[in-house]
Amino acid sequence: MKAMEPIVSRFTINAFFGFLFFVLCLSGCTNTQIEVTEASIGSSTATQKRNLPTRYNPLSIAPHIINVSEYDPKERQRSGSYYTPNDLTALRRNGALGLIARCGKGKHYDKKCASFLAAAERQRMLLGSYYFVVKGIDPVWQADRFVNRIQSIKSSLKLRSPEILLVGDFDSRSSVTDIIRFINRIEIRTGQRPMIYLENSDHLRKVLSSATSSQKRRIAQCPYWIALYSSKRPGMETPEKLMREYGIWNRWSLWQYSGVYWDKSRSKSVIHNYNYGRYRSSSYFGNMSCPLERNIFNGTVEQLYGFWDNSSWKW
Repeated sequence: MKAMEPIVSRFTINAFFGFLFFVLCLSGCTNTQIEVTEASIGSSTATQKRNLPTRYNPLSIAPHIINVSEYDPKERQRSGSYYTPNDLTALRRNGALGLIARCGKGKHYDKKCASFLAAAERQRMLLGSYYFVVKGIDPVWQADRFVNRIQSIKSSLKLRSPEILLVGDFDSRSSVTDIIRFINRIEIRTGQRPMIYLENSDHLRKVLSSATSSQKRRIAQCPYWIALYSSKRPGMETPEKLMREYGIWNRWSLWQYSGVYWDKSRSKSVIHNYNYGRYRSSSYFGNMSCPLERNIFNGTVEQLYGFWDNSSWKW
């Protein structure tokens, strides 16, 4: 019987993927540019090499990244798994491949950033950190504060991860000059340009779309993290349409498709997640019991790791 085990195993695998292909064909949905791999479907093992092009809902099996701040974790809203700043086992088990933790906002550091990064490293997740760049405070000063804090966290906690992705999250009132000055300072300090996260704001779309050609080229050198939770605004129903409104990027790298807002009147976190066309998302991530801000990468898992390596600061 032992000699038969490899044959049986191969037969079982082939039968499974044959059945999966049959189901996808029946779905009748169109192709999407997003591809995913087996490792993105909740496995905590090493990245798989087999690529599975998805012909249906990209949000269900695309590589996932979670972003957090000192306001996380949110309250439990149903039964299921939970996490803490010191234990991200449940996030990893549900398929999160990376974590981007807020480092600070303006003059204030995030209280939980260090704990989140250390916990992500223990789960062998990709590490990232963002800084909310406040209008009215020198963006160069905020860039220095960001880099200094990340260096301090790595040194004090003796983190061993070879790299970390840095992100600038810009105030909706920011100017083009604010954004470029932050980019320039991060590159001077680290040798890497930061990823750019932009809220879906009328002001940012106006100032960026009217920027000079040289300003647009400079900003376009940074990877784009798009935020879109709703398809209700005409002309901005999809990530691609929203991206065109800025007139800068030809491709987005991360898409935050699920955001969380605090409803003071109900003392409850409210989930806003994207559902439009073939893009369908559930309110919760896997079997997690609390709301999460979720993101997908525009590519395969293998491409995600390559992107992170190319775009991160070798700290």
